[in-house]
Amino acid sequence: MKINFEAYQETILKTEPVSASGRVTQVVGLLIEATGPQNPVGDLCNIITEEGALPCEIVGFRRGSILLMPLKHTEGIRQGNEVVPVGTPLTVPAGHELLGRLLDGLGEPLDDLGSLPSGITRVPINREPPNPFSRKRIKNVLSTGVRVLDGLLTMGNGQRIGIFAGSGVGKSTLMGMISRSSSADVNVIGLIGERGREVREFIEKDLGKEGLARSVIVAATSDQPALVRIKAAFTATAIAEYFRDQGKNVLLLMDSVTRFALAQREVGLATGEPPSTRGYTPSVFAMLPKLLERAGTSQRGTITAIYTVLVEGGDMDEPVADAVRGILDGHLVLSRTLAQQNIYPAVDILASISRLMPDIAEKEHYNLANKTRNYYATYMKNADVISLGAYKSGSDPRIDEAIKKHPLIEDYIKQGINETITFDEAVKALQKIVS
Repeated sequence: MKINFEAYQETILKTEPVSASGRVTQVVGLLIEATGPQNPVGDLCNIITEEGALPCEIVGFRRGSILLMPLKHTEGIRQGNEVVPVGTPLTVPAGHELLGRLLDGLGEPLDDLGSLPSGITRVPINREPPNPFSRKRIKNVLSTGVRVLDGLLTMGNGQRIGIFAGSGVGKSTLMGMISRSSSADVNVIGLIGERGREVREFIEKDLGKEGLARSVIVAATSDQPALVRIKAAFTATAIAEYFRDQGKNVLLLMDSVTRFALAQREVGLATGEPPSTRGYTPSVFAMLPKLLERAGTSQRGTITAIYTVLVEGGDMDEPVADAVRGILDGHLVLSRTLAQQNIYPAVDILASISRLMPDIAEKEHYNLANKTRNYYATYMKNADVISLGAYKSGSDPRIDEAIKKHPLIEDYIKQGINETITFDEAVKALQKIVS
């Protein structure tokens, strides 16, 4: 009988005959320095403290020592604590068992629904984006259930788009509307660096039971270590990739990329990177495409990704916003001026764009959308003259038409939080405005 020894040989080659460990030598802020073990960057280690094992990740090396970042808080670490390598990078659970569950940044349950099944599939959180040539072209429309998006900023299955806004303008509310009403098969929602109060509020108020039933939520609040906030973004992406590989159309919502970038800046500064653009380290701009490019189409399914970007002081050209806008396939700008007029969702249709709309929308629909935007642009260009009463009716037929259409366009943008609009209804409403 012929015996196949290849499987045994592979196991033996991967086995370390001597288990190497190290010792903590220094803790400065977020950074832990230790002697050994000589594992590669990205591997996990456990620091053995009196309170138990503290998980860490190797993030670099310095003068013969390894640099570690904690996946929990550093309280309880002493000089000389043993550092034991796990020998593998971080993996997280994935599968249909996660639907309706709330996980932390490392994929562990945060809700009170018990532990995850012991045999659940686990996937690595770090993965290369799909081969560019293997990505299918985006041809199918994604219905979001939000009239202004479906009608004027049409999105496709597999598109990546950003929501750019200041604080308190309705980003989370818009995300909740999309997650409840979209035509996607599965939602994966990453709440990165959120206030602890907002997590439950988003689930119960914005998402609701209907949205939660087909969603997986990954949350890392602002009090968590910077590395955990970074891992939460990759955890949500890895879970979305699992469902995409099953042939699903996945909607990935992440709030926010800005807080992900701030967490990476903390890590970069702690490991000795020089600050560059407005204090951001070079690794921030290297990390953004690694995260954002993983969404999109593949041979089996799609990940339609919507990322929120917190724009400080309305500056759309600040470094993170500018970098993200250059990577994504479109951007939605939320206007504080519209929000102050009680127009929600406060989408500025002139400052926003879906780069794929010309390719996926039908010709008649695209023409209706362009005419509507032209009416709105004409009105906004002459808004000061009109509001002051200095414009005389009949002076310019285009302005007369724009004044007539403006209330209809404002009503078109407005939509109740719990109101769902079908894609066909959104297009028909555009026909009424133009006609």
